[in-house]
Amino acid sequence: MYNISVIGTGYVGLSTGVCLSDMGNNVTCVDIDEEKINKLNNGQVPIYEPGMEELIEKNTNANRLSFTTDLKKAVKDTEIIFMAVGTPSNEDGSADLSQVREAAKTIAEVMDDYKIVITKSTVPVGTNQMIEGIIAENTDQDYSVVSSPEFLREGSAVYDTMNPDRIVIGYRDEKAGETIRDLYKDFDTDFVMTTIESAEMIKYASNAFLATKISFINEMANICERVGARVEEVAKGMGLDHRISDKFLNAGIGYGGSCFPKDTKALINTATEVDYDLKTVKAAVHVNEYQKLTVVDKLQGHLYDLKNKNIGILGLSFKPNTDDMREAPSLKIIPKLLEGGANVKAYDPVAMENAREELPSDVEYCSVSKEVTEEADAVVLLTEWDEFFELNWKEISQKVNNKLVIDGRNLLNEDHLKDLGFKYISVGRGS
Repeated sequence: MYNISVIGTGYVGLSTGVCLSDMGNNVTCVDIDEEKINKLNNGQVPIYEPGMEELIEKNTNANRLSFTTDLKKAVKDTEIIFMAVGTPSNEDGSADLSQVREAAKTIAEVMDDYKIVITKSTVPVGTNQMIEGIIAENTDQDYSVVSSPEFLREGSAVYDTMNPDRIVIGYRDEKAGETIRDLYKDFDTDFVMTTIESAEMIKYASNAFLATKISFINEMANICERVGARVEEVAKGMGLDHRISDKFLNAGIGYGGSCFPKDTKALINTATEVDYDLKTVKAAVHVNEYQKLTVVDKLQGHLYDLKNKNIGILGLSFKPNTDDMREAPSLKIIPKLLEGGANVKAYDPVAMENAREELPSDVEYCSVSKEVTEEADAVVLLTEWDEFFELNWKEISQKVNNKLVIDGRNLLNEDHLKDLGFKYISVGRGS
């Protein structure tokens, strides 16, 4: 059992802290956001993440998990400190490391004995060396810095934390590396014990590869539409090759969220700094931005003029099982529809509160999914929530103005919709 503090209570920090407490450690989660900490202390989870609320209740009741804004006290009382603060993109695509610098300085200033500082935040190569320098400048105490990047998927962050497919530990000090390996000893998975720089690079390379894979299958989908092939059959044929696998070969309207967009930009920026032109990842980013707006092109192709057309939007978050709106395709698509003069009604099971803060004020939000379809000239599916698959399309067919469905995630039953008289447009399915 270890005494642990986790700085930052976003997806990564909260998942890390809650799951480590569930493994029997004493964990203090720290955040400067007083409102967020108050919510957590009152049993309210500030993010939508399946399984999180139950684990927080269980481990706070067991006195293994606590939440505070007092960073100095949390650091003094713990031997292992995780940094899981935000690293958003700057305008030039580089990672904003201001929160990392501030956390490292504060940790150093209050250290009164040996600490292991673990960087969980996604940071460019060289950041942990910077952290070592900041700590050295602000304390005479011994310390070790370890890089242990996360590989979580929003919507399954708790599961992924407890069932990792690998654990990467980058270290310089042998004792620190073995201590963190011991912390994770109950996990039945592969350990990659490596240098700090390699650990930093593994995270970026992994996300850049997955982003590129998504952009690749979306380009194949665009070709399939033009040559009469079906992308899901192409993906199946590709995925049966074990060198390729079927993961991340679902064609759609592009990736979003907090990781892939930010990390691809940061990697491109790192490459630029070392005078290398990262052509493959640049192309993946370009394709992804184009792919989001193919929905608008398809609508215009079938409605000809968007002015005064009623468009019903199903799904706003960047993926199901999360309320995260960061880089969601809906943030690109809906403003374009409004610019074209369309009337937009939207529904999402959990993300509408966050969407209101990001989208133009003239979007009409509906309380249930079927409301967006009433008198619609087109229904557009942007997020593959399970409940949309279960909609009563026979009933909907009697309430729409025009039987047009644009399925941006290839979720719906094509044959059923066509039998009901809908014009069904999906991604990567040539006629």
